[in-house]
Amino acid sequence: MQSFTTVAMFRRQIADWRSAGKRIAFVPTMGNLHAGHFALVKLAREHADKVVASIFVNPTQFGPNEDYARYPRTPDSDIDGLAGAGCDALLLPSVEEMYPFGTMGCVQMHVPGITDILCGAHRPGHFNGVAQVVARLFNMVQPDVAVFGRKDYQQLQVIRYMTTEMSFPVQIVPAPTLRESDGLAMSSRNQYLQGEERQTATFIHQTLCFMRDQAALGMPPGGIEAEARQRLEMAGFTVDYAEIRRSDLARPKASDEKGLLALIAARLGRTRLIDNLEFDAA
Repeated sequence: MQSFTTVAMFRRQIADWRSAGKRIAFVPTMGNLHAGHFALVKLAREHADKVVASIFVNPTQFGPNEDYARYPRTPDSDIDGLAGAGCDALLLPSVEEMYPFGTMGCVQMHVPGITDILCGAHRPGHFNGVAQVVARLFNMVQPDVAVFGRKDYQQLQVIRYMTTEMSFPVQIVPAPTLRESDGLAMSSRNQYLQGEERQTATFIHQTLCFMRDQAALGMPPGGIEAEARQRLEMAGFTVDYAEIRRSDLARPKASDEKGLLALIAARLGRTRLIDNLEFDAA
C-alpha cells in the first residue's frame, strides 16, 4: 500500500489508475481504526478495482466542548490494518493541506434539515464540518464509489443528501454495522469505557431491539421512545435521544410504517455512544 501526504502526489496515482481504466472506491476515516473500518475496505473491494482510504482528524466537525486534541491517533497500526485489509493507497493530509486558508477562512458547507435533528441538535455545527470535509475529499479523490458505515446513520444520510445536491458522480455504498459478540456496535469510542461501563454499554443494542419489538406489537412511537429513554436512564445512561424515524429521518405517524429505524445517542460516563437498528433489515 502506498501512502501520500499531499493531494498533488496522490492525484498522480489516481490519474495512472484512471488511464488504465480502473474503477476506484474510497473509504474516508478519522483513524484509530478497528475491524469495522477494515470491513468497509473489504466491501469497497467488491465494488472497484482499486481501494483508497484517507485518515484525517477533521477539526471543523469538533464542537467547542469537544476535545479535538484528545482524539486518539494511531497511524502506524492504522496503516498496517489498512494494508492487511487490501487497501491500495492511503491519503494522510495535514490540516494545512486540507484547509489552505485555515479552518476559519474556509468555504462553508451546510446541509439543511437533517443536520439540525438528533445528533445535530446536540452537536451544533458537527454535520456542517462532516459535509465540508467529505466534499473536499470527494474532490481530491474523485472516486467512483464511497463506502460509509450504517452505524452513524444520520451521517450517512447527510452524505447522501450532499452527494445528490452537489451532483458528485459518486455511488454511496452503505455498510452494515459490525458488532461485538454481545451486540455492542464497534466504535473507536468503546476504548474509553471504564470497568463495568463496557458491559452496561450493551444495553443500547438491547434497547434498540426492544424498540423494534414494541413497534411490531403496534405500540405508538411516542410511547416506545418514552419507555426506551426510561430504560436507558435506569441503566445509568444520560440520554441525548432515543427515537423512531423513517429511513429519510422524518418523523413517522405510526409504528407499523415500513422502513423505520430506531436511533439512540447516550452518554455513559465520559463516553458518548450512538447506534441504530433498522426494523425491516434482513
